[in-house]
Amino acid sequence: MKRFIEGDNRHQTTLFPHSLDDYVTDDNPIRVIDAFVDELQLGRLGFHGAKPQATGRPAYHPSIMLKIYIYGYLNRIQSSRRLEREAQRNIELMWLTGRLAPDFKTIADFRKDNGPAIVKVCREFIKVCHRLNLFTRGEVAIDGSKFKAVNSGDKNFTANRIKRRKEGIEKHIARYLKDLDEADLSAKPVPEGKTDRLKEKLVKLKAEMRRIKKLEAQLSQSPDGQLSLTDPDARVMATQRRNSGLVGYNMQAAVDTKHHIIVTHKVTNQVTDRRQLTPMAKQSRQAMRRKKLKVLADRGYFAGEEIVKCHRLGIKAFVPKSQTSGNRAVGLFSRDMFKYEGRHDQYRCPAGERLIYRMTTIDRGMTMHKYWSSSCPYCSMKPQCTTGKYRRMARWEHEAVIEKMEQALEKDPHKMSVRRQTVEHTFGTLKSWMGSTHFLTKTLEHVSTEMSLHVLAYNLKRVMGIVGINPLIRAISA
Repeated sequence: MKRFIEGDNRHQTTLFPHSLDDYVTDDNPIRVIDAFVDELQLGRLGFHGAKPQATGRPAYHPSIMLKIYIYGYLNRIQSSRRLEREAQRNIELMWLTGRLAPDFKTIADFRKDNGPAIVKVCREFIKVCHRLNLFTRGEVAIDGSKFKAVNSGDKNFTANRIKRRKEGIEKHIARYLKDLDEADLSAKPVPEGKTDRLKEKLVKLKAEMRRIKKLEAQLSQSPDGQLSLTDPDARVMATQRRNSGLVGYNMQAAVDTKHHIIVTHKVTNQVTDRRQLTPMAKQSRQAMRRKKLKVLADRGYFAGEEIVKCHRLGIKAFVPKSQTSGNRAVGLFSRDMFKYEGRHDQYRCPAGERLIYRMTTIDRGMTMHKYWSSSCPYCSMKPQCTTGKYRRMARWEHEAVIEKMEQALEKDPHKMSVRRQTVEHTFGTLKSWMGSTHFLTKTLEHVSTEMSLHVLAYNLKRVMGIVGINPLIRAISA
């Protein structure tokens, strides 16, 4: 073929064969993986087999297996079977492993047996980010996102779902029994085999009813009222779509607002984010090695106790307050129309009347101060204010902390835009890499390991894009 670039003859022998290093450029990301893993003290991190046994068949060194996994997750290859094939044909993996090609069972067992150590590797890379001075802003965005488990919706049960299933089976059984009775009383000849088919269906339905009753007994012992058959730790999670949900896990992440690096993360099966603010903020401050920290979160994280805990720790939280009152919907004055006057310890209502302090009560462990005005029964605006005799205001003893946070948010509303642009983009990227079936492993422990590999791959790619390949290698080796 003339006037085309031609390749080498595949049957041509060469006197001096090419080395594997000739196929890997100096700015190839696999050089970062190689340098990073070689600098880790795998025995200290807790990897099994870091010290070889005196007898028995020699094992693969943990560094080889870890390099395979980091390469796989960096290139969207999470399956152990696919990694086995890639190790046999992929030149980059051959370079990385020295042409070692473990079988898929060995690869899968490494991830299963070294979960806690792999989680620590993810934290080790954050130390490299410190050397590169990437956490200068001291601000993180915290959010949670729902990731699918291998457990399908059909294999997850709640009390309501079992009730509906039993009612459906009972309706079908009643209908088939009625059909059998009508067939017995009918003067017309019954089609051949119809009665036998109805009896077979009845047998299957009764067997299904027995199975459902066994599941109901197991469900009664579940502390959170859910039962998942394939992955026992997976739970039904509500999503933003109306009346919809998925069976999976709630992944919490704290992302640096400057460079969008995932500072810390945690996989839970808690269906809400309500109690996750303080734990994630503490982990973020520890990972970023900062005394003072700003955290941005959405309304799903608003809980007065959590914000006060952050305040006591020196962490400045910015969380929009949830609007839980239904007064505005029914045409009554909402709480924010009553202004607190701290100097006199009183509220001022829309009619200009004073709601003075009356008493203190304990509500669900919280100390609440109660305020109301004696003028309520005679007020012309009472129909717009309350349906009771008095409009009472309850003020938590730490309400001043919440009000100070709200004032800071009013002065800088752009912070919520920063939160969305930071953490939601990160979750979108992770889900795109993971594909339609997000997790491949089962149980909270193994899913946490899998997510740590995804986070490590994300951070590696992010930092390589920020500082470049060779500067990152120098920082790793420093």
